[in-house]
Amino acid sequence: MKTNVELCIDLKTHMQNDVLLKPGKNYPGILRREVPGEEFGPDDGRYTFIETVKPAAPKHNPQVYSCELFTITLRDDGRLRLNVKPIEAGPDFSIDSFALQMSDEIRRALPGLVGEGR
Repeated sequence: MKTNVELCIDLKTHMQNDVLLKPGKNYPGILRREVPGEEFGPDDGRYTFIETVKPAAPKHNPQVYSCELFTITLRDDGRLRLNVKPIEAGPDFSIDSFALQMSDEIRRALPGLVGEGR
């Protein structure tokens, strides 16, 4: 019966983030069986693992402004998007007060984000 289980190997690791392999953690990378006599010597069953790290994905719609009631993000096409935070409409909630506070915060946010003439 053929098996793909190696019970005892010599493993050399090249890690990017952790100094030692952590139990139970998966690592992306390349596992290479060394050619006898190349780096380890004439023995067989020697491997090198090189951890690969995925490049960070570009952040889409980065946040350019945040305040109590909303955030503003910059879309890929250059437009600004206002994102209202969840509203706590309790017994003391006033629509007029909320609208005035939102208006004041928008007036403070936009001058630094839009150019003249917009």
